[in-house]
Formats: sequence, structure tokens, C-alpha cells
Amino acid sequence: MNLVLTGSSSGIGRALASRLLAGGHRVWGLARSDHSDFGAQHIGRFFSSRCDVATWSDLARAAAEIASQWPHVDGLITCAGLQGEIGRALATDPEKWSETVRANLDGTFFTLRAFDALLARAPRRAKVICFSGGGSTKPRVNFSAYGVAKTGVVRLVETIAEEEKSRALDINALAPGAINTRLTDEVLALGPAVVGEAEFAAAQKQKTTSCDAVLTKALDCVEWLLSPASDGISGRLISAPWDPWKNLSAYTAELAASDIFTLRRVVPEERGKKWS
Repeated sequence: MNLVLTGSSSGIGRALASRLLAGGHRVWGLARSDHSDFGAQHIGRFFSSRCDVATWSDLARAAAEIASQWPHVDGLITCAGLQGEIGRALATDPEKWSETVRANLDGTFFTLRAFDALLARAPRRAKVICFSGGGSTKPRVNFSAYGVAKTGVVRLVETIAEEEKSRALDINALAPGAINTRLTDEVLALGPAVVGEAEFAAAQKQKTTSCDAVLTKALDCVEWLLSPASDGISGRLISAPWDPWKNLSAYTAELAASDIFTLRRVVPEERGKKWS
């Protein structure tokens, strides 16, 4: 497969690039930092462009560059993201808060928009995976900008899945689970006074615990979502460490007709209550 991967220079993105290359795919990585050294280790199979996903002109340029080399893109994975502004929402810097949302939400949308034409040319069912989690399913105290942006990513995925359901396209959001990355180091560096006691304690525990199994599950889930086994599963938020995603192919029709693995509103009747 021809795959485009954002955030490929470090963390989960770099691990994912290595896994996909090992699986025989060709990968074009997009990141703000240079990773030509990685490309030198995988000549003819890994390509890269320096790109800020929060800047539309950068994405448009990268898409044009890739289009000049590849006739189509089979899969797109948006892994780039940053925690950005952290602290009590009503005490944060408004400009930095907005920058955080733009980097994570606009960055995802810009990437999807830039590569839509190349995905439409895929000879098989195209696959899109957008990394989410980090506060998209419940409030994450002191991480409002990041959480709001990631929630927006999930709703964007659901909306595009509905709008494009007549196409041979599957688009899903993926929550990878708690993995040691630079985001963990940022939380520890800021300390409990900024991030909160609970977040700091969780980061301390995470830093001293091997996350290899969680990372492996996340990478396995990406490969599954890129494969024909996930055909027809679209518009869902999948948790790599917790959801039975390996079995979902048996429930494709049921999933399509339900709101399982989606963001939704709960009404009193669903909790056995009548408030009218």
C-alpha cells in the first residue's frame, strides 16, 4: 500500500512508520522536523516532507509533491499532534489555547482535505485513521484545549463517514492508549501544580511502567484498520487496548446500523429514569 503518515518523526508515529515498512508498505512521512536519516535507512520505501500540518499551504504543497510521485494513496494516518496549552481552562492563555486546537483539529482536517483526491484514486477501498483519545470521551482536567480538539477529531471522523458513505472509503478514529512519548515527559516537566495531581501521578506511573504491550496493540490495530478485514467499518472511535476490534468484522452490518463506538448523548430513560 501507498501510505501517508503525519507525525512520523518521533513517538508513536516513528514506531508506526517502522511497523508499516516491515509489513512491506511504502510510507511517506510528514513532520515538522527533518527525518531524512530515517529515510536513508529505507531507501525507495520511506519518503518524507517537512510539513506543519496546522498550515494549509504546507499540506497543499506536500500533497502536490506526493501526487507527482504516486498515482494514488491507499491509506492516510494522522498521527501528528501536541498537548499545547495546559492548565485550568479559564486561566489559560487564549492564543496558546487556540493554537493547540488548531494544531490538533485543523491539522487533522487539513490533512484529510489535502489528500482526499489521492485517496479517491485508490484501486481498493481507501483507509483513513485519525489518532484521538486523550480526553475525547470524558473531561480531562487541565487539558481542555487538547481534549476539545481530540473530541472534534472524533466528530469530524463521524461526519465524514456519513457524508462519504457511498464511497469506497473507511475512516475511523483510534485511541492508542497510554504510551510513553514526549507528551509524558511534558506532563512530568510541568509538575502537579500545572497538570494536576492525578495527571502527574498517572504520568509518573506510566514512565516507570513498560508500555510495550500497549504500543504493540496500537500498531496492531492500525494494521487491522488498514486491512480488508475492516472493510465497511467506518465512523467509529476504536480503543486499541480495550475494544475487541479483532472481532468487529463479524459485526459490520450491526455496527453500521448502530451508535456503538461513537460519541453520543445519554438521556435519562437509558439509565432507567423518567424525569418528565
